[in-house]
Amino acid sequence: MACNESVRVAPLCPIFGACGGCLYQDLPYEEELRVKRGILIATLSEKTALSPEIVSPVVASPAAYYSRSRVDLTLRRLRSGGFAFGFMPLMGKKVIEVEACMIARREISDFIPALGAAAREKMPADYNNANIVVKTGDDGRIFWGGIGRRSLSMKSEDYLWTEIRGRRIHYSLETFFQANLSILPRLMDVIEDITGGKDNLFLDLYSGVGLFGISLADLFGRIIMIEEHPVSAEIAAYNIAYHKLSHAEIHSGSVENLLPGILTLCGNERPVAMIDPPRKGLSQSALATLIKATQLKALLYLSCHPESLARDLAEFEKAGWVIERVVPFDFFPKTRHLEILALLRPPA
Repeated sequence: MACNESVRVAPLCPIFGACGGCLYQDLPYEEELRVKRGILIATLSEKTALSPEIVSPVVASPAAYYSRSRVDLTLRRLRSGGFAFGFMPLMGKKVIEVEACMIARREISDFIPALGAAAREKMPADYNNANIVVKTGDDGRIFWGGIGRRSLSMKSEDYLWTEIRGRRIHYSLETFFQANLSILPRLMDVIEDITGGKDNLFLDLYSGVGLFGISLADLFGRIIMIEEHPVSAEIAAYNIAYHKLSHAEIHSGSVENLLPGILTLCGNERPVAMIDPPRKGLSQSALATLIKATQLKALLYLSCHPESLARDLAEFEKAGWVIERVVPFDFFPKTRHLEILALLRPPA
């Protein structure tokens, strides 16, 4: 969708357009959100029959800048003997060196020079490249890794955390976690609103460390999580124990292998299910299982990739499922990316 050229503004970042991370620093935030919604509608309309009217306005990030609690950087040894430290552009092989990042949380942005120095010092002589992960949480502590085996491992007493609805959700360097912590309460509010509030059973599929199951624990009589990544499942169990949630459980394994059995055990119950699959979307077997799960009261599909979401939604539509509502969230201000929540209902 074309933007309004007359509203262009000066970008904050001196390397905007070079590193490739940002796309919209030269637009006012309101225009950025309008453009993103238009692109989303066009992408979904290519594969599905949804009406544009069911796509809500983009839920804005509380902060348009300094929002990301995770940043990935590259450290590369040069032929000259020195190092380049910064971002890898989408197209190109040269590291774009940086001293700060305007979309990273301020704690991380301010830490980048020191991080570069520490990473250079730690780099083994036989390493030519290292992918550095740096994260923070609500308390502003900084952790990083990416050089050496188990450099991303963390002890439970060091876990990062964010607080949502009065509960701390713990995560680590090596687990997936949403990078914009500030918008998560808004996401939980929308989920409660569109599902109608309290219910009996919640299936948190691809649960990670239990972000949704823990945050929404007060809304459901029973919570069943499935997570394949061993460390994520371990931290989900830690989060359950930390909050003494006797009505929540975590199953370690793949959705493809475990979901059919769990759906059978649900019997006549009509669960609300939440899926937050990898960027590539649902596997064929997971998609087939969910399409047949017509006993679900509702299915919430959260995706960071409109193309794979559109592909999967089209398959649900073919099977008679109804796409009732689509709510985009700007988890990634100033970039090309969106997080999209779709509410589906099974065939009548």
